[in-house]
Amino acid sequence: MNILGYKREDGSVGFRNHVLVLPSVSCANKVAEEIANRIEGAVVIPHQCGCGQLGEDREQSIRVLVNVAANLNVAAVLVVGLGCEGIPADFLRDKILKFNKPVETVVIQKEGGSLKTIEKGTRIALRMVEESSEIKREPVNLSEITLGLKCGGSDSSSGISANPVLGFAVDSLIKHGGRAVFTETPEMIGAEHILAKRAANETVKKRILEVVSRFERKAISYGVDIRGANPAPGNIEGGLTTIEEKSLGAILKAGSGPIEQVIEYGERPGKKGVIFMDGTGYDPQSLGGLLACGAQITVFTTGRGNTCGTAIAPVIKVSSNNRLYESMRENIDFNAGTVVSGEETIQQAGQRLFELILKVASGKMTKAEILKDNAFDISRLGISI
Repeated sequence: MNILGYKREDGSVGFRNHVLVLPSVSCANKVAEEIANRIEGAVVIPHQCGCGQLGEDREQSIRVLVNVAANLNVAAVLVVGLGCEGIPADFLRDKILKFNKPVETVVIQKEGGSLKTIEKGTRIALRMVEESSEIKREPVNLSEITLGLKCGGSDSSSGISANPVLGFAVDSLIKHGGRAVFTETPEMIGAEHILAKRAANETVKKRILEVVSRFERKAISYGVDIRGANPAPGNIEGGLTTIEEKSLGAILKAGSGPIEQVIEYGERPGKKGVIFMDGTGYDPQSLGGLLACGAQITVFTTGRGNTCGTAIAPVIKVSSNNRLYESMRENIDFNAGTVVSGEETIQQAGQRLFELILKVASGKMTKAEILKDNAFDISRLGISI
């Protein structure tokens, strides 16, 4: 079975064809945004990192920024720097070049200010878009898809509709040789033993338990014990009473196949199949990590309603109930509430969602894309200095 995608020089495949304007530091966000806003086909991901960071926190931000630029939906990259930041633009450029895609830099202090930088950067982005527009969609295999999986605020029906429906679609993708990456470590607490049983081998099993335990210990170090209590007010209003209830529903989005690998936040996986990425449940940071790990499309289930999308990869919103779908049609792409109302089985709705994923891969726009929602953030491991 084939879909339509953009083949890169090395044979890899993207399902969008963006030129990314990437600020190396938050101080360059405004200039990067001005450049991207002037050029159709260019996108930008403002963020709050790039300076005043130490050790593993700095390394994680570098990993995410470089790997987001390496996402296969990105055809070319313009890095915009300030000139005195801790993660310099030229440093990022050199790392991104290893992924064999066009990369250039503009630095505000070198160019003599914002306006001169915007002028030069706009010309570079214009040329990059013109060149990348020559790449045309062509038939590619479903095995080229890396699907990000995200569960937003849940209600009492999320675990019986939206998440298992997505799980069915994930199983269908894996049967065709694709990859699915799920994250949100705090939403595995209380259900980690179930995930451990799905581990492809003993090493993966140990890593699953270790990563979930590590997150819980970190939470406790702040004087907060989240096991046995749901931390999100929206989830409680939606009818959930404990983090275990949230977790037992949330893990269903990852289907039923073996978990092949556990990766760190924003790390690129080395295997196909189902992958577990350690990461926060905070939506913009989850989406940022999924972009960095290579997801060209993300499916985002919600029982409460959510507007978050990304500039780089389409985000498919799935509602868990009919009421939410009717009230937020302009943000929701797919209604899994039909399972709750008895109009469809999980399998029927799951097949319908799988077909929507393939249409989106081939070019159908999601609501978040049309509305130009751009939620992106990088998870932090330390303080700023």
